[in-house]
Amino acid sequence: MRKLKLYLETSVWNFMFADDAPEKKRATIQLFAEIQQGKYEIYISETVDLEVSEANDEKRSKLYNLIEQHQPVFLELSEEVYDLASLYVANGVLQQKHFHDLLHLSFASVYGLNALVSWNLKHLVKMKTQVLANASNQAQGYREVQIRTPEEVIDSAD
Repeated sequence: MRKLKLYLETSVWNFMFADDAPEKKRATIQLFAEIQQGKYEIYISETVDLEVSEANDEKRSKLYNLIEQHQPVFLELSEEVYDLASLYVANGVLQQKHFHDLLHLSFASVYGLNALVSWNLKHLVKMKTQVLANASNQAQGYREVQIRTPEEVIDSAD
């Protein structure tokens, strides 16, 4: 079976260190354990790098070390990615002020990844966001992309 291709937006990396959210941290740790086991191919982008670079020194160092440890494929910002994110704004997926979130979604869509994985429950992991984004994707010839939390991606411990 082919590995799922997952775009990990910045919140997923951050929740590895979220002592104030133990359940989310636990699910994130399990996701990274499954990544280490080779279950998924993971991807990040220039947008993740930019957001990590804006963290305080200690957090930034931890995040870059974690990224280096897991060696995700690095996706470069292209005009196609930017244009799709702009189309998402025009189509009301999210407002312009959430453009970085839309860039994450656009990277996953343009590069044909299976899912955008996020803990951003306020803007990204929402049915409305997924439905509107996928309507835009379909109109532009891109395949649908799933937006999921780490909890929804990891193997359950039944």
